[in-house]
Amino acid sequence: MAFFEEDPQARQPFLNAPASVLWLIAIFLAAHVARVSLPGDWPDRIVEQYALIPANYALAAAQGWSTGDLLSLGLSFVSYVFLHGDYTHVGVNCLWLLAFGPVVARRLGTVPFLAFFFLCAIAAAGLHLAVYWGSPGAVIGASGGVSGLMGAAMRIAYGRVYGYPGERTPLAPLLSRRIVAFSAVWTIINIVSGIFRFGVTDELTLVAWVAHLGGYFTGLLAIGPLDRRIMRALTHS
Repeated sequence: MAFFEEDPQARQPFLNAPASVLWLIAIFLAAHVARVSLPGDWPDRIVEQYALIPANYALAAAQGWSTGDLLSLGLSFVSYVFLHGDYTHVGVNCLWLLAFGPVVARRLGTVPFLAFFFLCAIAAAGLHLAVYWGSPGAVIGASGGVSGLMGAAMRIAYGRVYGYPGERTPLAPLLSRRIVAFSAVWTIINIVSGIFRFGVTDELTLVAWVAHLGGYFTGLLAIGPLDRRIMRALTHS
């Protein structure tokens, strides 16, 4: 069984992707180029300041939260998305975004799409923080948010099986066979990669498998109520 059946109507040049997706890709690429082009130790200092580092939250909690802590550590829930380890890292995330972002952006519209992406990224960071509380490893990259787009895209793409000609295609049910199967495979892949630390060569670098799963399941669940709200707005407009 193919997990993602090709829709003939979806065969479009990638530059036909919604502007919100292309702008996100451009921002990720520009942010990475700007960071690695900085002189001296500034690239590393940017990561230390704006990455999601669970140890910083544990230290702040132990010392009592200050206003500065709340602002800087709260910012990290979003700023970590714009940081990537190298060109391969940012390139893979951009391709992943290009693969799953357009179907979600077309379904939701620009502003809801961007809000949805960052909701998934924040949820991914929150789950990682809870599981790895106190860890000194830095989490960077857009993969948590893009995992959320993957979850939403699965429900949108497989939803056409449950629709009828002429109507807005419904979302695939959460417990439908295709969604359950894809979610199981995605979960196993991430757990295995986390346990065996594929591609990791040092002790401080983490495979952000928990963040991937947090983003994915947030997207899988959150697309339902958001889509229904947009549908009600369209019905009453």
